[in-house]
Amino acid sequence: MTATHTYASDVAFTPAVKSIQTRKGSRDGYAHAEQRGWRTGVDENLAAFLADANSFYLATASADGQPYIQHRGGPKGFLKVLDKQTLAFTDYAGNRQYITQGNLSENPKAYIFVMDYAHRRRVKIWGEARVVEDDEALTTSLMPKGYRARPEQVILFKIAAWDTNCPQHIPQKFDAADVAAALAARDAKIAELEAEVAALKAAKPSLPANES
Repeated sequence: MTATHTYASDVAFTPAVKSIQTRKGSRDGYAHAEQRGWRTGVDENLAAFLADANSFYLATASADGQPYIQHRGGPKGFLKVLDKQTLAFTDYAGNRQYITQGNLSENPKAYIFVMDYAHRRRVKIWGEARVVEDDEALTTSLMPKGYRARPEQVILFKIAAWDTNCPQHIPQKFDAADVAAALAARDAKIAELEAEVAALKAAKPSLPANES
């Protein structure tokens, strides 16, 4: 990383941020939190969270600080953990604007924001990223099997720090595929119960007709 921090959270809590925290009364609480420390490497919880993610946002900035956020999507687990400090994903061919790649060529600082709407969870990851071109073996190893996209290159992300947020204000949303699977399971269960009811009705002995 290009900067040295006393605490991992200093990647986000700059002197300007800490000054505002002090003025607005939250600095003491965050001072205690930074003593405990933000996480700086992938643990089991983060690995499991990323393995279930099919979408995230990647933020970069130009040399003069102009920000840019790009969405990245794919099959669950397409954002892969290479080691405790490194994430990677295949960069698919798209609209050929290359804003992210241009930004990273002059400013390696980057940020990944992963949202899990279904469970109202979010993870923030600070670090630095770089584009790897013309490494066919690496690209192939990271490309999700059977996914219909054309891989163009790879982006490697080196983690500086990461943290989670509370679920406050996160709307609960569900992927269409998950909803379809839940509805299919419900319909299958209904059909099973209806078949059981029909079988019970068929097996019920008929009552003798009343004699006149």
